[in-house]
Amino acid sequence: MSSIRALSACALAGLCTTLSPLPSLADVPTADVPGSSDHPVLRRFSGSLLVGFAQQDWEQRSFPDASGVAKNGDHFANPQPVEGKVTRLFYLAPQDKGPLEVFRNHQQALHAAGFKTGWSCESKDQGCVKAYFALNKNDRLRGMSWAKGDLPNMTVASGGRWPLEASISPEGGRMLVGQLTQGGRTLHLLLYSAMAQNAYTHRTATYIEIVEPKTMPTGQVTVDAGAIGQSLKAEGKISLYGLFFDTGKSEIKPESQAQLAEMAQVLKADPKLRVYIVGHTDNVGGFDANLALSLARAQAVVAALGKPPHGIEAGRLSAKGAANIAPLASNADEEGRARNRRVEMVLQ
Repeated sequence: MSSIRALSACALAGLCTTLSPLPSLADVPTADVPGSSDHPVLRRFSGSLLVGFAQQDWEQRSFPDASGVAKNGDHFANPQPVEGKVTRLFYLAPQDKGPLEVFRNHQQALHAAGFKTGWSCESKDQGCVKAYFALNKNDRLRGMSWAKGDLPNMTVASGGRWPLEASISPEGGRMLVGQLTQGGRTLHLLLYSAMAQNAYTHRTATYIEIVEPKTMPTGQVTVDAGAIGQSLKAEGKISLYGLFFDTGKSEIKPESQAQLAEMAQVLKADPKLRVYIVGHTDNVGGFDANLALSLARAQAVVAALGKPPHGIEAGRLSAKGAANIAPLASNADEEGRARNRRVEMVLQ
């Protein structure tokens, strides 16, 4: 009885301490997104989880240039399109690691690797709130895979929770945009760190986009017979990219059949038509080797056109090799080299 009276007196006096349960961590992510991984050029902040991940083999993204965000409106002042393989990463740092600590660690690691900053912000006055809104939510979420879990309110017991998706915020936000050159290629990188949803989560989220240069896959559209005929009539030749070979090999691959069929259709439509089949390479490797390879590939195309179901007479076709002496573009980058690797039909 005395203990009951003591408790009541304590409560009446307002001196009792209420022991509320801590927020549940049961739903906080505990593992990375299945199938995801850090990008090779930038490792995660120690102890972080990769909770959002997307990768596209070839796509276009828009990054701000040195002018940053617009003076009027929440968007980048002069967004620059960058194309290539796109990797998007969304990290959650360990509890109570703030945005500044996470951002500085990423910044220092990048600069040590030779990163060149194009634009950055670290405060509202520098445009960080505008930068947050310029990161279009729909674009950030498109195609992302997410880890299991969400973000509980760590400040107030039973104070609710928020989904992981799009859980960056303008609170404590900092952005870094620029380029990193490694292995002879230049990558474009955008990084934004801020509180995950709000200060109540006690967690920092970091969103990263990395675009690495890569030639768009070519040869995915076969040139039809009509276009071949028109080009031969107008220019006396046509470049074809729907004929496939392994690197350094001359055996024509099965996926070339659609293009071969269109070439054969043109030849069958005009029995008097005679053409050179000319192989071209880029400038990788020695000239003599490229000359032999380009000729061997042209001969493979001639042989394929002479077989069923095409059945084009061998006397109407003449195989030639040009190696890399007639480029269509500079061989200084992969995009140009891809254009130069081709087979041409040329009127005799």
